[in-house]
Amino acid sequence: MNLIEELRWRGMVQDIMPGTEEQLLKEMTSAYVGFDPTADSLHIGSLVPILLLVHLQRAGHKPFALVGGATGMVGDPSFKAEERKMLDLDTLAHNQKGIKAQLEKFLDFDPAKPNAAEMVNNFDWFKDISFLDFIRDVGKHITVNYMMSKDSVKRRLEGDSGMSFTEFTYQLIQGYDFYHLYTAKGVKLQMGGSDQWGNIVTGTELVRRKANGEAFAFTCPLLKKADGSKFGKSERGNVWLDPQKTSPYLFYQFWVKVADEDAKNYIKIFTFLPQQEIDELIALHDQDPGKRLLQKKLAEQLTIFVHGEKELEFALKASDLLFRNDTAEVLQSLTETQLLEIMDGVPQVEVAAADLEAGKDVVSFLAETSILPSKGEARKMVQNNGISINKVKVTAIDQKVDKSQLLNDRYILVQRGKKDYHLIIVK
Repeated sequence: MNLIEELRWRGMVQDIMPGTEEQLLKEMTSAYVGFDPTADSLHIGSLVPILLLVHLQRAGHKPFALVGGATGMVGDPSFKAEERKMLDLDTLAHNQKGIKAQLEKFLDFDPAKPNAAEMVNNFDWFKDISFLDFIRDVGKHITVNYMMSKDSVKRRLEGDSGMSFTEFTYQLIQGYDFYHLYTAKGVKLQMGGSDQWGNIVTGTELVRRKANGEAFAFTCPLLKKADGSKFGKSERGNVWLDPQKTSPYLFYQFWVKVADEDAKNYIKIFTFLPQQEIDELIALHDQDPGKRLLQKKLAEQLTIFVHGEKELEFALKASDLLFRNDTAEVLQSLTETQLLEIMDGVPQVEVAAADLEAGKDVVSFLAETSILPSKGEARKMVQNNGISINKVKVTAIDQKVDKSQLLNDRYILVQRGKKDYHLIIVK
C-alpha cells in the first residue's frame, strides 16, 4: 500500500492534484505543512497535519514543517468570520519556539538521514523582501480575478465584516512560501487542511508561472464530530499538546469520552494501527460498546504518541482512581500536583483546620460541608453504603473525620455514590 492509498483508507485525503500520487511513487519527495504560531502550543486540531508529515517520513519522503513567522503577522483569513488579532514579533518568536519543541517530538530531525525532517520559518525569507519587490516580482503572476475566485475570499467579501487588503494578500504570501521552498529546498508538495486548498493551489500556480516548474498538493478533510459540532474542544476549551495547558490525564480522558461513531473515524486517523487490527477492534467494540474498547485504545495510542508511556501509566492510574473503589493505596501515593491534576473540575470545599482538630462525626461533616443537604440525608447515605472517604467506604454514622486522614497534609476526598466527588481543602 503506497502513501496515498494508506492515507485514503484512513480518511485523510480530500482534494488531490493530478499527478501527486505518481510523483510520490517516482522518487523521494520533499513536502511541507504550514503551522500558524498563534499560540506557544499546538492543539489536537494540529495533530492531523502533524500525522501527515509523520506518514510522509515513514514512507521514505522528506518532511518540512513551516512555522509561519511572516504569515503569522498577517493572519490566515480562510473560512474565518473576521480578521484575526495581529501578534507582535516577540510573541511570535516565543510561540515559534514552543511549536518547534513540540514538532521535534514527532518527526526525525537526524541530519544524517536523507529524509531528515527540517524546520523552516518564512520570516527568514520575507524579512528582506520589500513591498515593491513583492508586488512587482510576485503579484504580477497572479490575477485579482484568480484571487477573488477562492471560496475563502468570496465568503468574507459577501459577509458583513468584509476583508482587509492585508488578509487579501495572504494567499499570495503563502503561495510565495511554496515557490521559495521549491526553488531553495526542492520541495514539490504541500499538504494541509481542506480549508487551505485555495492558498495551496496559488502556490502551485506561482511555481508553474514564475519557476516554470511543476508542484503538487493534497488536503485532508476538516474534522467534525458525528453530531456536527467542532472537533478539538472539551468543556474547558482547546485540548492542547502542551502538558502544562492540558494535563496528560485530561488529554487521555478527552479521547476516552468521544462518541462511538467518532471513535471509529478517529482510530484510523490518529493512530498507526494497521487496517486489519482496526477492523477487528471495531467489530469487538460493536459487540459490547459499553466496554469502550475503541475509545480506550485510541486514548492509549494518542497519549503515548503525544506524552509518552510514563504519562499514559499515570493517566490509567488516575482513571482507575476515579472509577474503581479498590484504589485507596493509589490515592495515598499521589503527590499534591498529581492529586490536583486528577481533581481538576471536581467541586472543592474549604474547611478550617480547627474544625478537624478533635475530629468530627461523618454525618455532621457531610452536612456542614454541604456535600449533603442535611444530617438526615447524610445519615441515610452512610447507612446505604453510599459514602467513601479517601476511597475507603464509611461503615458507621459515628465514624470520625480528622486530620489523620489528610492527603498531602491538606486534602480529603469525599465520594458520594459512584461518580460524585468533592475535594475538601483544609486551611
